[in-house]
Amino acid sequence: MNPPTIGTLHEGALHRAIKRWLARPGDRFEQPVDGYVIDMVRGDLLIEVQTGGCTPLRKKLTDLLQRHRVRLVIPLARTRTIERVGPDGTRLSIRRAPDEGRIEDVFERLVSIPALVTHERFELELLVIAEREQRARMPGHARRRRAFGVKERELVDVLERELIRGVIDLAALLPCGLAETFTSLDVARASALPRITAQQMIYCLRLAGALERVGTRARSHLYRRVA
Repeated sequence: MNPPTIGTLHEGALHRAIKRWLARPGDRFEQPVDGYVIDMVRGDLLIEVQTGGCTPLRKKLTDLLQRHRVRLVIPLARTRTIERVGPDGTRLSIRRAPDEGRIEDVFERLVSIPALVTHERFELELLVIAEREQRARMPGHARRRRAFGVKERELVDVLERELIRGVIDLAALLPCGLAETFTSLDVARASALPRITAQQMIYCLRLAGALERVGTRARSHLYRRVA
C-alpha cells in the first residue's frame, strides 16, 4: 500500500516530520473541517500537531470540540543539538544543549488551554523527542555575539510517547510521595523540576479540576488532590 501523501502548507521541518512519523495508511492531510484546515484526519478523529505555544490554537480547538474528537500532539525536546550555520548553509559550530527537557514541560504549553483537558472529546498526545535546532545569524546584527536566531528545527528521534485521555491521566504527572496538602515548592522538590514548571503544573491541574486550593503555609498556597 502506498504511504499517505502529506501536505506541507508552509509548515516547518519539525512539524512535517512529526506528521510523517504519526502517519498511518488512510490518513488524510490538510483537510478543511468547519472552516479550519486540519493537519490530519483519521476516521472521525482530527489530529493537530503543535510545535509551539498553544494560544493560537485555543479558539480553533474550542470550536472543533463542539462536534468532533480532537487529538492535540505536542513534541517536547528531551535533547537538543544546536547547529550554527553561515549565510550559505555552511556549518559553523555544533553542540548539545546542556539542559534536558522533561515530559512535565508540557504544562508551559497548557497554561493557555487547561480547561480543554476536561472535554470528553479531547485527547493530548505527548512525544518526547530528540531534535536538531539550526541557527543562523539574524540580519542587521552581524557584530553581536548572540545574533543567531532559530532558522529551523528538525526531528532526530521520538524517544517516548504518552496519550492523555483526561484529567486523571494528566494528574498522574504529579510526583509520587506528596503529602495530602502541598505547595508548588513541594512539587518542585519532589519532581526535581524548576519552581516555575511546578507552578504551571498546579495552575493547569487546578483549572482542570484535579487540584483545589485549601489554604496557605508560610505565605505559599496549599493544594490537595480532588478525588
